[in-house]
Amino acid sequence: MDLGSLAAGLLTGLREGVEAALIVSIILSYLARTGNRRAFGGVWLGVGAAGATSLAAGVVLFATVGDLPSPYEQLFEAGTMLLACAVVTWMLFWMRRASASIRGDLHAALGRALAGGPAGGLAVLAFVSVIREGLEAAVFLVGQAASARSGAEWVLAGALLGLALAAALGMAMYRGAARINLTRFFRWTGIALVLIAAGLLASAVHELVEIGWVRVGTAVVVDLSGVLPNDATGGMTVGPGLVAGQLMRALLGYNARPELVMLAAWAVYVAVVLRLYLRPVGPRSPEVA
Repeated sequence: MDLGSLAAGLLTGLREGVEAALIVSIILSYLARTGNRRAFGGVWLGVGAAGATSLAAGVVLFATVGDLPSPYEQLFEAGTMLLACAVVTWMLFWMRRASASIRGDLHAALGRALAGGPAGGLAVLAFVSVIREGLEAAVFLVGQAASARSGAEWVLAGALLGLALAAALGMAMYRGAARINLTRFFRWTGIALVLIAAGLLASAVHELVEIGWVRVGTAVVVDLSGVLPNDATGGMTVGPGLVAGQLMRALLGYNARPELVMLAAWAVYVAVVLRLYLRPVGPRSPEVA
């Protein structure tokens, strides 16, 4: 078992799943309070379509990686990891700004959808609301799987577990039983995702170094493959050192033989993005009731 890949996939699935579950629970709660339970079917239709579309996109992206010859496979992997890093960075800052008004925005959109006929309008609204989370998760997970290589199946297993936990939390939120502090939850998972995204960036740089596309700062800084390998080919097949190395690889982009440019990319990304992510959010317009 690749615990690092499992943990990284679980965190991604949980974070994206909770965001989608929060949106769905707000929609269903609004419909229930306004006496429109009959429209639940349209909501689930849109959610199901968004999930299926996201899954198909992820499968196509991941399958494409293995069909390319070298060095195009490494280029595609690097491009996927860079895209995943960009997507999760955008998602973090979008959610940071939008979280204060997401309930009011959804309520306003629901009112417009119900006025035009509940079935089709609500299906489209649910699809549009959830598909962004689904596509973000698909791209990010494919980037993690490309980085993990032999641990790709554990990224998927972790993501499925995270989505299952998110679905349970969403049901609890809808029924009013959840006492989770969403602000704190998104803040801390956001910090964790910044570190994971930095790891994807560093792994992409490493791939570009390997195929000769990056030629500056390519000297190996340290070789820890004998005591803390990032995979089983690094000189160790079992033991706590391998487990720790795999966990650090999946969560932080750790490499037992990092190049200078790889470490620099990781450090600069974390320093800049984490500082921007943790700064106070500016005032927003009042939430619509």
